[in-house]
Amino acid sequence: MDTGIVQVFYGEGKGKTSAAVGQALRELQDGQRLTMIQFLKGKVANEFQVLEKLEPDVKIFRFDKSDSSYNELSDEAKEEEKHNILNGFNFSKKVIETGECDVIILDEVLGLIDLDILTADDVEDLLRIQGDYKKMILTGNKLPDQIRVYVDELSEIC
Repeated sequence: MDTGIVQVFYGEGKGKTSAAVGQALRELQDGQRLTMIQFLKGKVANEFQVLEKLEPDVKIFRFDKSDSSYNELSDEAKEEEKHNILNGFNFSKKVIETGECDVIILDEVLGLIDLDILTADDVEDLLRIQGDYKKMILTGNKLPDQIRVYVDELSEIC
């Protein structure tokens, strides 16, 4: 299989992650494997814990170690958390390169650009990886124009 569809849910509204998960659940019905990597949710984000019951077809990863929101951390704690988040981003590249899943959700990856943890170039490089997935879903508040050109399906949540 070649690199598949890139779908983005973005905007200031609530429900981007829920929409992404809903799309992924449709794919699971067809026997697909899902990997969701969540950023900026903290280490105890339990909103989709029920999906863990679907292992091994569903795998959820969070690399954040803090209980607090990134914006609430001290400068020193932000640097440490940034390191953890970058580990998660690098892990997402490996998941794409190795074809470990059919559907990959990179939840709040666009928010990493807003916080200057990543650049739009970093996300663009990730989108250029020739992976073996059916669908990649990105979420976040803002969608840079340079990333928009890689997007096949776009939904703005207001």
